[in-house]
Amino acid sequence: MLKALVTGQGQRLSGRALALLGLVAFLLFLPGRAATPPFDRDEPRYMEATAQMLESGNFVDVRFQDKPRYLQPAGIYWLEAAAVAATGTLNDRAVWAYRIPSLLAMSAAVMLTAWIGSALFGAPAGVMAAVFLTVSVLVTAESRMGTIDSTLLLTVLLAQVALVRALLDRENGRQTRWQTPVLFWSAIGCGLMLKGPVILIPSLATPLALGLVERNFSLWRKMRPAWGWLIALAIMLPWCVAIGVVSHGAFFKNAVGTNFLGKVASGQQAHGLAPGYHVLVFLLAFWPGSFFVAAALPAVWKNRQSLIVKYLLCWIIPHWVVFELIATKLPHYVLPTYPALAVLTAGMLMRGGAVWQQWPKAVWARAALGVYGAAWVLVGLALAFAGPILMWQLEHVVSLSALIVAGGCLPLVILSAILLWRSELRKAVLTSAACAALLYVGLFTVVVPRLHSIWLAPRLAELVNTHRPCGAETEVASVSFSEPSLVFLLGGKVKLVGVTQAADFMRTNRTCGVALVDEKARTAFLNALGADAAQVVSRGMVSGLNYSNGHHLAISLYALTQPTQTP
Repeated sequence: MLKALVTGQGQRLSGRALALLGLVAFLLFLPGRAATPPFDRDEPRYMEATAQMLESGNFVDVRFQDKPRYLQPAGIYWLEAAAVAATGTLNDRAVWAYRIPSLLAMSAAVMLTAWIGSALFGAPAGVMAAVFLTVSVLVTAESRMGTIDSTLLLTVLLAQVALVRALLDRENGRQTRWQTPVLFWSAIGCGLMLKGPVILIPSLATPLALGLVERNFSLWRKMRPAWGWLIALAIMLPWCVAIGVVSHGAFFKNAVGTNFLGKVASGQQAHGLAPGYHVLVFLLAFWPGSFFVAAALPAVWKNRQSLIVKYLLCWIIPHWVVFELIATKLPHYVLPTYPALAVLTAGMLMRGGAVWQQWPKAVWARAALGVYGAAWVLVGLALAFAGPILMWQLEHVVSLSALIVAGGCLPLVILSAILLWRSELRKAVLTSAACAALLYVGLFTVVVPRLHSIWLAPRLAELVNTHRPCGAETEVASVSFSEPSLVFLLGGKVKLVGVTQAADFMRTNRTCGVALVDEKARTAFLNALGADAAQVVSRGMVSGLNYSNGHHLAISLYALTQPTQTP
């Protein structure tokens, strides 16, 4: 199969092969996109802010309900707005439309990873690198969410493509054409419009770190920094000026001072963790590729003087160290290093023979790798059985379809473990990748959409839409469930208030007002209503688990009837 993807020249992947890899990734990322509700809390915030952008026609000042959302530039909202406008789904609040940019960006990221791997190590390594990236747990999750990280990864890869082209030009004694630095700085400009300064870490650190290691900054000079930065500035400056005027400088104070620098100094939103977090999470986040990365480390060390290895390490290490050191930590913060890890690992594996001969020689290193391998197998087994376990624990049902998926994955995990024991790593890559592909398709088609107990927002929105006393004019207050997914699914028209405010709201909107109140807050709500509590009626109840905070809720929809008139 690999030979069919290789061109006749220089063992590079052809354009057709790259397109085929992108298509395979696209199809793997596709299942479950429409059936899976918004993931709280970040994704529906992007969705609702995008919807409000389209409804208001204001494409500068990003807002979530009546509050400004000054966390990052407007790039992701523009992309999602374009997708929603093109599909005509604004009024439907269809989640899949908002996820289109992530789907396309991650599919393109797979293609660019394959190109980089092919350019540096040859076509087989390019294909393997694409496989590693495509089937990793974190990439599979991010590709299905309407958030920034997939599109940001694409801009990182576009900048790295420019660096690889310039590096190959330098080593082959060729002049670097002007299109290469234009691509580099354009990618940086687009990245700045997506997530601000984050793009600068992998894109600038790579050539500068390589320059320090080599004591030769020729690669950096090929990016034409004397004038190239003006391209990035031209991309982001118009919106920066506009938002600066509209917000009176509040955007920069909040986005840079509070959001960006705040994450460096202290853990935000309970995500403050010690250094080493990303190394620990990597076992799951990059599974099944995580063990192969660990297995390739001796080969990486042996080839550390190779220019290609130096380049990839200069891509990985600075970014990884920065995000291990900052206080706030989330798994996707090191996602920009995953393509480099995939390429480096694939390159090392393809240099070895059919049977891997480069295990570490030290006893302690062999023992550590053995423990890591055992943990890798346990993660695979846990993922294989995740579907039926979740269905039983959350829905209290034995799902035949989930068991079939687990039954298909289990022998592949066992076979992968046997192949690793035999040092047949290339075969283990294929079997574990097949396991991951089957697992993800199964989880996102037959398990995740059916976990009704955790999808409170869609069921609450359905309850409200079934019992609207004034149709579209109905006003909704929510006391006990304030997740952004509910705001998005109710078209932004819901007030997130406390018990007293909800009671006042109901009295003020007796005819057209309804309130969502959990059983734990019911007594306080009725007490706050006072004499009007006698007119409260329940229109139904939704119970389940709020997975964002772990609280079990039983939420009723309350309305007020008209008081009886005394003759």
